[in-house]
Amino acid sequence: MDFIFDTHAHYNDKAFNEDRTALLDSFSESGILGVINCGTDIESSKKSIKLSEQYDFIYSAVGFHPEDISKANENYLSEIEELSHHKKCVAIGEIGLDYYWTKDNKEEQKRIFTEQIILANKLNLPVIIHSRDAHNDTLEILKKHKPKGVLHCFSGSVEIAKEVLKLGMYIGLGGAVTFKNARIPLEVAEFLPLDRLLLETDCPYMSPVPFRGKRNQSTYISHVAEKIAEVKNLTKEEVLTTANKNALRLFNIKNSNE
Repeated sequence: MDFIFDTHAHYNDKAFNEDRTALLDSFSESGILGVINCGTDIESSKKSIKLSEQYDFIYSAVGFHPEDISKANENYLSEIEELSHHKKCVAIGEIGLDYYWTKDNKEEQKRIFTEQIILANKLNLPVIIHSRDAHNDTLEILKKHKPKGVLHCFSGSVEIAKEVLKLGMYIGLGGAVTFKNARIPLEVAEFLPLDRLLLETDCPYMSPVPFRGKRNQSTYISHVAEKIAEVKNLTKEEVLTTANKNALRLFNIKNSNE
């Protein structure tokens, strides 16, 4: 059995409505050590916390995703802060910048991103960062405010990865490393020091081969670890074990079954 810590999931997504309980109940016998369920706005952050209350292995992150900042009212920061005090909340996220889907509100994105980083620093919590087609602005903000955390579903180059590592941050890799034309993700995986690697699904999205196009789930991380092990000349178990330890360290989780 592979022991897995999934550092980025969205089990509150409607894609799991039909069998969420049965699926999550099965994870206790599937080697799932932990899952961080990420919020993207207030509603989903509350749902993440509720899931973390229902399952020992689920932890929550709360925050506003860049695609959802139109829902952020003038009190959004205090709402996020209140949610963050829950005993199972381990991070502020998913936060960041996305210039792929939304390009007309870059300044607003940067403001909301920055405010949430400052909050995370105040609370001594790590951040879980989404960055798509926005690497330069993301790095500029990170260099200024120096949070601890992870760039999830990392899509940048090795050169950008080096800048992230200089900040003491982690890089999250998922299904993309298994894709047919995954040259850059594999270059990053090969370069990345093992002690800076986190494994994730971003489920229900980004399923690895051989499940590409289907709904993703935490057990599929085994295929991601296998591909990373291949390019790093390691065993899958070495990749999983170190990535699990990295997750526990970053998110300050003590009560693991590992």
